[in-house]
This record gives sequence, C-alpha cells and structure tokens, in this order.
Amino acid sequence: MAKLRAGIDLGGTKVQAIIADARHKIVGEARYATPTTGGADAVVGALVAAVKEAAELAGVETAELAGVGLGAPGDVDDKKGTIDNAGNLAGFDHPVPVAAMLKEELGVPVVRMGNDVSVATAAEFELGAGRPFRSLLGVFWGTGVGGGLILDGQEWSGRGGAGEIGHMVVKEGGARCQCGRLGCMEAYAGRRAMEAEAKRREDEGEKTILFKLMRSRGRDRLTAGIWNRALADGDKVARKVVDRAYVALGAGVASAVNLLDVEAVVLGGGVGTKLGDSARARLEQEMAPHLFNDDRPPQVLLVELGDLGGALGAALLVKRG
Repeated sequence: MAKLRAGIDLGGTKVQAIIADARHKIVGEARYATPTTGGADAVVGALVAAVKEAAELAGVETAELAGVGLGAPGDVDDKKGTIDNAGNLAGFDHPVPVAAMLKEELGVPVVRMGNDVSVATAAEFELGAGRPFRSLLGVFWGTGVGGGLILDGQEWSGRGGAGEIGHMVVKEGGARCQCGRLGCMEAYAGRRAMEAEAKRREDEGEKTILFKLMRSRGRDRLTAGIWNRALADGDKVARKVVDRAYVALGAGVASAVNLLDVEAVVLGGGVGTKLGDSARARLEQEMAPHLFNDDRPPQVLLVELGDLGGALGAALLVKRG
C-alpha cells in the first residue's frame, strides 16, 4: 500500500493539517490557531503538533509518512526549504528553515513547500471546482487576498511571485496596505484591513456587535465566522466594511481576468468560504462593470474542497515530488 502523506495549510489565522492516502482521501486531520506570539519557533511548533495529532488519528507514526507538504504565505523557496517575508506570520521577516525543522521534528524523509494559494488552486484544478477547465484564477479571501493561476493546464508561478492579486492597485493613492504600498486590493478586502476599518468606525461612534461577538467567543481577532454572524444579524458596520471589500475585489479580479482571459474564477479562503454563495454572487456582480469581454465573462465558482483545499494541495506536492 502506498504510504500516507501529510499536507499542511499555514495561514495567518489557522494551521490545518491532514493525512491523505493515495486516492486523496483524508484519514486524519487537526486544526490549530496560528500563534501570534513566540515568533517562528512557535509557528513551526504548531505545524509539528498539528501533523502529529492528524497522524495519530490516522493510526500512523509521522516517521512512516511518505513526506509532508506545506502551503504557506510569503516568499516560499522549496529548493532552500525556507519561508521569508510572510507579513501575516510572526517571526517570518527573515528566511526561516522550515523544511529542515519539520524533518527533524517529524522524522520524515521529504518536505515539499509551495505558496499557500497556489497549492490550493492546484488542488481545485486537479480535484475540485476547476476540473472542467484548462485555465482558471483562484482567489482566496482570508487574512489577506491571494491568487493562484492555472494557464493551459499548467500551474503558473512566473519567476516565483505570480498570483499576488491582493497587491493589485485598485485605487491610486488609496488606503495603506500592510505591504507598505497604497491602494492594494488587500488594503480593503483583507480580513486584517477589514478589522482595522471596523475598529475605526467604532471609535468614531458607529454601533457594531463585531467586537462584542469577538470577546464573547474568546477570540483575539475578527474571524470569518464573526463577520458572517454580524452580517446575518444585520450589523450596519459589518455590511459597510464588507461592501467596501467587495468593490475592491470586483475591480481587482476583473482586471486580472481582462489580462489573462481565464475560463473560470474560483473563490475560496476563510472569508470567501464562510460567506459562501452570497460572496460568489456578489463578486460576480462587482466584476461585471469592469470586464472588457463582458459578452463572455468567466464562470465564477466556489471552491469545492472547502477549507481543506489548501492542505490537500500541499499533500499533492509530495505526490509530485
């Protein structure tokens, strides 16, 4: 029997680990909050703990795995085994030798790494919503906004930095992004930017239940679930901030489609998945005025693999390697 593989989806909010078999069936999984203190060691510690727990549930020792795949934000160098410049992760403002650390802690022979959104897009192309198409744009709306590309049936990474759709400029001289530049899509639609905008509105006297929900749930940030609940309860601040995000998403995604003319756009990520079909429909609506070829717009679809797509895509890296 082919060995099992581990896949890890590392994001600014959560660490999701799975154990998958040769048919991509998930036989064990674990989820941890991404540490916000303790630096890179704490983050890697959460990766290790998640894989160990998932492996235990699958009835396998980590040393028996064929390998571990990791999808992560920032500058991911698979050859060097490092992650650098990941603004949403504490302690990753310099190259961190994550692959070597995972090999040592888990006893696995292989660790493969890729950009988190690229591997999730590849998973949707191979196993999920992207199967009918030869070209697609993955848009993953969460802590930030990431993009992944499949062109003519092949993953496209450019010189290593393709797909940074969150840093397309949607408003010249606009809001400051965490990257330091002005007017990026992520400065309006990233979950962290949305939280900052909601706090600004609350500080200026607008009433909102967002932060009350956050405290009642014992959270230290506004998660996708909190945004969803506030919208369902008719919170006006939540609606204004999310509407602002949709406008930015529509302009940025449509601009990418105008350049690439892909057959489909697949929407995922923590926020996109939680808001579901309402987010898909609203993105399609906001894209429409900006599309050059408006007589043949791309299909806009939700991810089929849900919140586990990133981890499944990471596990696929081991299969390819």
